Formats: sequence, structure tokens, C-alpha cells
Amino acid sequence: MGIARGVMVTALFGIVLLVMIPLYVPRPSFIPGFAPPPDMWPRAVSLLGMVLGLLLLALSLSKKTQAIADPEDAATIRGNTPLAVLLVRFGWSVLAFALFVGAVSLLGFLLASILLLVAMLVLTGYWRRKRVTLIVAVALPLLLYLFFSSALNTRFPTGSLLRALGV
Repeated sequence: MGIARGVMVTALFGIVLLVMIPLYVPRPSFIPGFAPPPDMWPRAVSLLGMVLGLLLLALSLSKKTQAIADPEDAATIRGNTPLAVLLVRFGWSVLAFALFVGAVSLLGFLLASILLLVAMLVLTGYWRRKRVTLIVAVALPLLLYLFFSSALNTRFPTGSLLRALGV
């Protein structure tokens, strides 16, 4: 199971790094010497994801790791959650990410990120603590947005709906 996960994680980040970033992240012809190119952070995250996928793959191939990872312990790792429930949550997660891609162009990056984080926290079971979930879901994307837009001068999509409303 770990081998398949390692290969899938590495392949996913490899596709992002080698296909999606060159196609969807425009690179201006002139970049001042002090400014990083717009594809620097996506490339850094993709490279880190590939390294972590390869690390997972290498650890899965290790005999010592296989001896530790007993299939009977899978239920305790899952928290005794049935596999069917986990698969349904995975399906909802994939749908949430697909909706996020569409919501970015409509609502803008910040609002779409807040909605995605709320969905992910609900799917992981943290909705029992509603107040903490909502604070984290609003504060984390807002802080990241402010950091990247102010400190690093990174522009994010505003969304067609917000532009139509004049925001």
C-alpha cells in the first residue's frame, strides 16, 4: 500500500511540476534581479512533494518498515473508521478540490480557500469543534493571503463575481 501511495504522490507532484506549472503559470519576459519568478513557489512545493513521495516509496521498500507495519494495525491507524467511510470522504475531498478550481475564478482565491478549508475540516471530523474550525478556516487563508500579497507581492485571482460587485 505504501509503495502505491509513494508512486501516486510522486506522479501527482511530477505532473504538476512538469506539465501544469509550465502551462498555467505565466513567466514574464523580464524579471528584475531581486524578484523571484512567479513559478518559484509552485515549483518549490512540487519539488518538496516529489521528494516526500520518493521518501515514502523508499521507506515502503525497506524490510524494517514492512516488519513494523502490520496489516492488523491498519484499523487502529484509521481510528476504527470503516474503509467505506474513508473512501466516501476521499470522493468528497476530490469533489471539493474540483469545486475549488471553479470557485477560484468565480469567488476569488481567498473566499474559495476558506470554503475549501471548511470542507476539508468537516471531512476530517473536526466539525465537532465548530468555533475552532471556523476560526482556523478563516484565519489561516487570510494570514497566508496577507503574507503572500503584502510581503512577497504575489497577486491572486479576485474572481469574476467579486469584480462585478466592485470588490
